[in-house]
Amino acid sequence: MEKQIIIIARIEAKKDKIGLVESELLKLIKPVRNEKGCIQYDLHQDNERPEVFLFYERWESREFLEGHRTSKHLKDYLAATEGAVDEFIINEMTRIA
Repeated sequence: MEKQIIIIARIEAKKDKIGLVESELLKLIKPVRNEKGCIQYDLHQDNERPEVFLFYERWESREFLEGHRTSKHLKDYLAATEGAVDEFIINEMTRIA
């Protein structure tokens, strides 16, 4: 059986685009949580640096994660925030303990 895939996605908005990036990230919550294979999809914002957002995601398998990566709502987010994000880092992880 394939192990769950854990994603840590760190998004750093340009300081003058925090509101735009936050509102676009919030739009992702409901449709992503409704995607097949999504176990957990939680958005966090740094308490000291409000331009930093972090998603903690759990997916049943790589197949479902790949479906998410090609979803219309993710493409819409990327288009809406083009030029508004300084850094977007994705770490794909496996729980070991």
